[in-house]
Amino acid sequence: MAHDLLDRLRQRLEELNRSERKVANVILADPGAATSLSIASLAQAASVSEPTVNRFCRSFSAKGFPDFKIKLAQSLAGGTPYVTRAVEPNDDASQYTQKIFGATIAALDDARRAVDADAVERMVDYLIQAKQIHFFGLGASGAVAQDAQHKFFRFNLPVMVYIDVLMQRMVAAACHTGDVVVVISYTGRTRELVDIARLARESGAVVLGITAPSSPLAFECTATLDVATPEDTDHYMPMTSRMIQLTLIDALATGVTLRRGEDFLPHLKKIKDSLRDTRFPIKKAGG
Repeated sequence: MAHDLLDRLRQRLEELNRSERKVANVILADPGAATSLSIASLAQAASVSEPTVNRFCRSFSAKGFPDFKIKLAQSLAGGTPYVTRAVEPNDDASQYTQKIFGATIAALDDARRAVDADAVERMVDYLIQAKQIHFFGLGASGAVAQDAQHKFFRFNLPVMVYIDVLMQRMVAAACHTGDVVVVISYTGRTRELVDIARLARESGAVVLGITAPSSPLAFECTATLDVATPEDTDHYMPMTSRMIQLTLIDALATGVTLRRGEDFLPHLKKIKDSLRDTRFPIKKAGG
């Protein structure tokens, strides 16, 4: 599909030969500007020949450079006009800050377009029926689990968060029918969490996963929300995946709130109002 062109450019970058990779790098550096270049200008910017540019375009199912530019423009129109670029060792603060913000915006937009609304609805169904909810996460996902507790305790349900493997294992073993365990893991490959999800399910709990599709953890869950973002957490700290996880938690909390209906809103307002006396009042302009 046309709107996937930028994703395919990123994914295939290492597969391209040296000359074609030069063309791809020029396009990825500023895809918006690339749509207005002539084939001669692009070839010159990439230090390659015009036939190389045409060969590159045909490798991405375009008839030639004009057709490729149309597909590129459609790709930009279909999603966030930013392509993630890796942080380089010599980047200054302006460069790496812009790259991180851009990567996060692009990842969230990709996730927004890919999210399965039916999967969100299924998870809300399970959460609204829960007798108690346990959020499990480790590392950066543990911080997301703590944020989830902060959102879900408002629903008049026993809600706990566990970020220690031994506590997670014991809680999973003590689960009963009616309990819902939400396991958050970007990779879905952490052995302890996979074992714990299986243990919780065998104990009678519903196990919901916010994790990578088709991962070992996903196969142990009753239902999942997929988090698929090209982030190398084997070498770098998780960034964009964490933001997607947080946003999905917000979507689930909103779904539960809406299911509770308007009669539940005074309860939420009471919690919010309890914080009023803990803050300094906002001063009016000129006051």
